[in-house]
Formats: sequence, C-alpha cells, structure tokens
Amino acid sequence: MLSVRHSVLKTISWRIVATSATVLISWAVTGSLVVGAAIGSIEFFAKMFLYYVHERAWARAGSF
Repeated sequence: MLSVRHSVLKTISWRIVATSATVLISWAVTGSLVVGAAIGSIEFFAKMFLYYVHERAWARAGSF
C-alpha cells in the first residue's frame, strides 16, 4: 500500500503539471493571462483534493 506521504507528493507534483497545462490552454482560449491564471488557481486546489481522495481509494482497493 502506498504511504500517505507518497500520495501527497504525487498529488502535488501532478497538480503542478496539470495546472500549468490548464493555465496555458485557458490563456490561449481567452487571450487573457489573468483569466487563465484564475482558472488555473481554482482548478489546482479542487483537483488536488479530488486526486488525493482518488489515490487513497485506489491504495485501499489494492489491499483486496
């Protein structure tokens, strides 16, 4: 089973990569870096939490 620390570090590193992509795509679509950064900052925290919950559920399911 993965440790909680491993899941947290994996969650944060993935969020940095994914949020960077979201900011760039949002900026390209809207033409505004401010809007892109706003979307990215909201997405960063929401999806980090959801990913952590998902990761822990998979870690727990792996013990079956």
